[in-house]
Amino acid sequence: MDAASAGCAAAWLPDAAVRGLSQGGVMAAERVIVVYPPDEMGGRRVRVDGTILGRAQDLRDLTEYLRRVGLESIDDLDVVRSPLIEWRGGGPEDWDPV
Repeated sequence: MDAASAGCAAAWLPDAAVRGLSQGGVMAAERVIVVYPPDEMGGRRVRVDGTILGRAQDLRDLTEYLRRVGLESIDDLDVVRSPLIEWRGGGPEDWDPV
């Protein structure tokens, strides 16, 4: 399923942002991934290596963002279990609006 058909907010992510995050020899374990608390609409801002990628509406959106920055083999279960992700304002199950 592609980002457009999934209704993914990641669809607009500029190619330059993707290239900038996925190049330079940075290994996945060195990445800083932050998922911010849900906003008034339930979206959560996503930041990787200091760059805001956009707002994820659910776990599928977040997974798609991470795939677009070079973590191609990641799936929803990996995202839920990953120690690389700093969840702020709730964990992977928290997407309700504030």
